[in-house]
Amino acid sequence: MEKLLRAGFAALGLPLDETALTRFETYYELLEERSKVMNLTAIHGETDVAQLHFLDSAALLTVEPLAGKSVIDVGTGAGFPGLPLKIAQPDISLTLLDSLDKRVRFLGDVCAATGLADVTCLHARAEEAPELRGRFDAAVSRAVARLYLLCELCLPFVRTGGVFLAMKGPDCAEELDEARSAIRKLGGTYERTVTYTVPGTDVTHSVVVIRKTAVPLGVVAIIYESRPNVTSDAAVLAMKSGNVCVLRGGKEAYRSAAAIVAAMHEGLREAGLPETFVNLVSDPTRRSAQELMTASGLVDLLIPRGGAGLIRACVESATVPCIETGTGICHVYVDKDTDLEKALNIIENAKTSRPSVCNAEEVALVHRDVAGAFLPRLKARLVDARAAAGKIPVELRLDAAAQAIIPGTPAGERDFDTEFLDYILAVKVVSDADEAIRHIAAHSTHHSDAIVTENAQTAERFTRLVDSAAVYVNASTRFTDGGEFGLGCEMGISTQKLHARGPMGLDALSTYKYIIRGHGQIR
Repeated sequence: MEKLLRAGFAALGLPLDETALTRFETYYELLEERSKVMNLTAIHGETDVAQLHFLDSAALLTVEPLAGKSVIDVGTGAGFPGLPLKIAQPDISLTLLDSLDKRVRFLGDVCAATGLADVTCLHARAEEAPELRGRFDAAVSRAVARLYLLCELCLPFVRTGGVFLAMKGPDCAEELDEARSAIRKLGGTYERTVTYTVPGTDVTHSVVVIRKTAVPLGVVAIIYESRPNVTSDAAVLAMKSGNVCVLRGGKEAYRSAAAIVAAMHEGLREAGLPETFVNLVSDPTRRSAQELMTASGLVDLLIPRGGAGLIRACVESATVPCIETGTGICHVYVDKDTDLEKALNIIENAKTSRPSVCNAEEVALVHRDVAGAFLPRLKARLVDARAAAGKIPVELRLDAAAQAIIPGTPAGERDFDTEFLDYILAVKVVSDADEAIRHIAAHSTHHSDAIVTENAQTAERFTRLVDSAAVYVNASTRFTDGGEFGLGCEMGISTQKLHARGPMGLDALSTYKYIIRGHGQIR
């Protein structure tokens, strides 16, 4: 083992000290021992393990400098390529991610036996670890999945400017062509393919190098109303995505906003960063809002957070690019092929869990075939039971067909076009799913709409034809939230189609650029 590793590392042009040698030998012994009782690797014996595992993995250090970097190995299996990289380059901060718990326990045992520090072993699927997104300088993977799938799993973990190193076979051109669209959508740029021969063998492998090239939008202005938490949420998102933010809050919470910004300025100074990353407009009048809306050449993006009036004013008056956010006239359609109890639970949650937020339900649409059975139960749940429990009952504003079934307030002319933000629910009886879809098209703000049905074909038609940022099947609209979607803190809920839609997390606050490296080519 020692002779093979010394010769191999020399061929790669990499240093190898005695500590690393000892760790490789310990790793090999544990790998062979545990492979007798669990499926860790099909490669065995000192020669093959040294060459096809250890040297093959270490070859990544000749492709991309990883010294002092944070690295995640996705689908690491028995620890390849992550652990050999860590042994060869100890100052790497390494995270090993695998979906099989017994393999993760094995990796922990290897780290303990070899004395490797700053290694995190996580049992999870890549898509189940949203908290790790954007945290790493590099992602590596030697998994056998197609490149487009590896990009979807690995690139989200990489911060802007970082790199994904995908270890593939010698001929990966077809996979690369197949993956180009995914790479672009995920904010990556294909940089190069490096082909190498594993030292001491005739085995040739390739490393596809994909750079996370998303770039900040620039100066982002946020006009919001009274909620002081928006101050810190917006500022942190803007800074973390590399943007400068200009905050213009409402007069009701100006002192709170100023205190939050002052604390952030102190933190920026301590970190050696400019205070101008976060800026608070001291004038909370309409004049300052209007100036931000029309600051062409100074503001790159305007994001309003607040009620319908504020959002409408910004969208209609802004001469700078503006994201339409927030207003939520959200519908739940109860289909004829439904589980009535499930529908009751979903509507109760969507309406009453927090009625003052933009993802709360405002309209219930009920198929006429189940209206006679469903609406009395809806009234019993939202009105009678809540009143009996000392809670605020929901006021049901009913169309003519619903009034014929249960008592309630007759729906007014504007009730199906109002974001109540209160314990009020407009109710309409519809003839079929198509009428529900047409009603949503006419009255929705394109935020969040849901269908409750056991009919897969009806659900498919609903999700295809309802043009909203979030469309739910058998779930509450209350899930439309950055945290619930795995995006973390959000800037707002975009109800438009460009450049972002739905909860706007870090990814939505950046764009991308093309980087072209030539050798004198002309056109």
